[in-house]
Amino acid sequence: MSQTVPVSFEFFPPKTDAGYEKLLTVHHELKAANPEFFSVTYGAGGSTQERTISTVIELNQRGVQTAPHLSCIGATEATLTALLDRYQGAGISRIVALRGDLPSGMGGTGGDFRYASDLVRFIRKHYDNTFSLEVAAYPEMHPQAPNYDRDVDNFVNKAKAGANTAITQYFYNVDAYTHFVSEVRKRGCNIDIIPGIMPITQVSNLIRFSDACGADIPRWLRKQLEACADDSERIQSVGLEVVSTLCRQLIDAGAPALHFYTMNRSDPSLAIIDRL
Repeated sequence: MSQTVPVSFEFFPPKTDAGYEKLLTVHHELKAANPEFFSVTYGAGGSTQERTISTVIELNQRGVQTAPHLSCIGATEATLTALLDRYQGAGISRIVALRGDLPSGMGGTGGDFRYASDLVRFIRKHYDNTFSLEVAAYPEMHPQAPNYDRDVDNFVNKAKAGANTAITQYFYNVDAYTHFVSEVRKRGCNIDIIPGIMPITQVSNLIRFSDACGADIPRWLRKQLEACADDSERIQSVGLEVVSTLCRQLIDAGAPALHFYTMNRSDPSLAIIDRL
């Protein structure tokens, strides 16, 4: 039988004032689920970093711990120190530590860091345990990894550098998660690995996101979604059932928590939580 587990929610920083007002409403609605924390992303190369910073600080002041995504690609030790000092001063206690995307055409990293493990070590060295550190995990393999075993080894190296917890890329195959966790445990790494959950509300966007990040949409799920054609109500109904079932299976398999990719909407995630 499924047990209750903690939840958390991810936002992206809005580009407009109207989008920001909408986000505040969504944030208020999701607080009803008593989340452990919220997180806020930013674009490749830090293209929306200032909006991320202001959004994180504002939301953190509204009563629920909020974690910024922090990418190290293109950053120097000086710029990261200034940013981490700013977060520390604002009372931020959790960081999602990432490598980040290489901007197109960039031959190297353009900064002092090459991998997320370098960022984790840097934060631990200079800030000790000031921040709880989340790192990324890819149950279906990082799209740039040479092979699966190397990818798991790299994850374990990153976790052992000082991460507290990991959040996975989204997936729709529970076996991908359980196998990944098993392989990580075989390598002596015991940090919590939290499944990332992507609600299904719109097919073309899901396919585009999945192709970009290497998340697999299983054939059986593609066929179900294709059968819905352009019937948005039916797509949402199928998506709710599929993702709710996935969440139940993950909880039963021992997932310590669930992290929802909200796309700055409250209804899809809350519908899944209500179904659970």
